[in-house]
Amino acid sequence: MAAGAPRIFVSHLSGVAVFDPNGDQVGRVRDLVAILRVGRRPPRLLGIVVEVAGRRLIFLPMTRVTGVESGQVITTGVVNLRRFEQRPTERLILGELLDRRVTLVESGEEVTVLDVAIQQLPARRDWEIDKVFVRRGKGGALRRKGEALTVEWSAVTGFSLEEHGQGAESLLATFEQLRPADLANVLHHLSPKRRGEVAAALDDDRLADVMEELPDDDQVEILGKLKDERAADVLEAMDPDDAADLLSELPEEDKERLLTLMQPDDAADVRRLLSYEERTAGGLMTTEPIVLRPDATVADALARVRQQDLSPALAAQVYVCRPPDETPTGKYLGTVHFQRLLRDPPFTLVSSIVDNDLPPLSPETPLPAVTSFLAAYNMVAAPVVDDSGSLLGAVTVDDVLDHLLPDDWREAEFHAAEGDSHG
Repeated sequence: MAAGAPRIFVSHLSGVAVFDPNGDQVGRVRDLVAILRVGRRPPRLLGIVVEVAGRRLIFLPMTRVTGVESGQVITTGVVNLRRFEQRPTERLILGELLDRRVTLVESGEEVTVLDVAIQQLPARRDWEIDKVFVRRGKGGALRRKGEALTVEWSAVTGFSLEEHGQGAESLLATFEQLRPADLANVLHHLSPKRRGEVAAALDDDRLADVMEELPDDDQVEILGKLKDERAADVLEAMDPDDAADLLSELPEEDKERLLTLMQPDDAADVRRLLSYEERTAGGLMTTEPIVLRPDATVADALARVRQQDLSPALAAQVYVCRPPDETPTGKYLGTVHFQRLLRDPPFTLVSSIVDNDLPPLSPETPLPAVTSFLAAYNMVAAPVVDDSGSLLGAVTVDDVLDHLLPDDWREAEFHAAEGDSHG
């Protein structure tokens, strides 16, 4: 990058594509790594944390970066795929520096860090943080507005101190567009302290979505840092089967306390799932499939399928049952697949187009038999029905995969690369 290049605010780099010299995409920027220096000298930028295929995080040294712009990063083409491991002396800029409360040296006033700017040093390949964008007043970028100003790094102090109660608003704004699985990847690689702060700042629904994508140990750690009432709210927002899986990791006393704090209907669903063996259809199923009465029309079914919060597997079919509509339902009549809904007129009754050729699964069906059923009939979900003929829920292919993969598969996904820490 040429000397005198303009400074770049790091929030503009979050998620941007990283390309090799041929124009092929290597991955996306997930954070930047800096090392703090003695006194008021600006921190040196060591490199970039890049997410490559499989959500693996690798380290890209700044010496292998030939261009940095708000829209893209260009590398020399030499990328080391060893996984990134943060060293004790290093700081993640997005993950650890944003939202800190620091002090203006001249006035002694506390301010909140909203962003920092990096710039390449003239005639060298070194980069450093040279500016800090801060806001006066309490709270972060999304709270009460105070005057915002850009100051030299040397004009503030407090970055080297371990901060308690650090906010997370600017960090969350930076990662606002990430899918839950990608934000889970970010959280997994933060320090436990910072992970707890970010989790506390997420709203219940967003945190529930992210929790479902985290390894069990991270889930338990985060839940343990929430106040009981908030923990119960997050569990209610999670899919019942995921909430049941998480609660099954807790001591009996903690599990019962949280279930008691949950809304009775939500707790009843989770208790029912906990009553089944883990590796059975009953233990795998979700209790919230799309259930329609026999007099519902194709138009009604399509309206339900279009609901944004449904997973693709659950949206692939509807289950026709007699009242009540909530699981456990009245008598299960059959399934209508999404493709069939697209072929029939909107006024058609779903009861006239049900597929009842395939026998439903019983809640005691073991995992291998569930897997064989889905594979043999090319299904992405299957109904689970009890001896009385009531629909209890549905097993989806993603839940089956969760239990077929090794217990630590999420951890392995986050640490896919072999080898030592970055060089």
